Amino acid sequence: MNLKIERAFKTDLPFVMMTERSEGYHTLVGRWDEARHLAAIDDNHYAYFIARDCAASVGFAIVRDWGALERVTCLKRIAVSNPGKELGRRIVRAVVGTVFRETEAHRVWLSVFPENERARRAYEAVGFKAEGIARGSAYFGGIHRDELIMAVLRTEWTAV
Repeated sequence: MNLKIERAFKTDLPFVMMTERSEGYHTLVGRWDEARHLAAIDDNHYAYFIARDCAASVGFAIVRDWGALERVTCLKRIAVSNPGKELGRRIVRAVVGTVFRETEAHRVWLSVFPENERARRAYEAVGFKAEGIARGSAYFGGIHRDELIMAVLRTEWTAV
């Protein structure tokens, strides 16, 4: 697989929305409606990335707080169209590398539902460390859910 990560455009939003609506993702990834995606992709505090294998889109990532003055950036969402092939790890590695190359971020963090073991293993494999549980911090699917906070620092990333 010849994976390439590039900034996404509005024309990529149908793929993003289709992917985040894949079976089983509704309890793990989250989804926004088109209006929310359109607002975010136009907001310079967000950066959308598309992963392509040749010309085919195979995954995406949304980064929040891109270039934030606090130098803390959030990997808001990542999803792949065909999970279970370590593609998510490769996308996370490429996106976090891009954050550290193109911004002055000191820290990249994310939240994951504690029961999402596959995602947690992928994040750990590329250097994220679990920091703790934010109890009831996500209102998702009509209920408040706990989130595991994970992060990687620039100094740890350069050592990987």
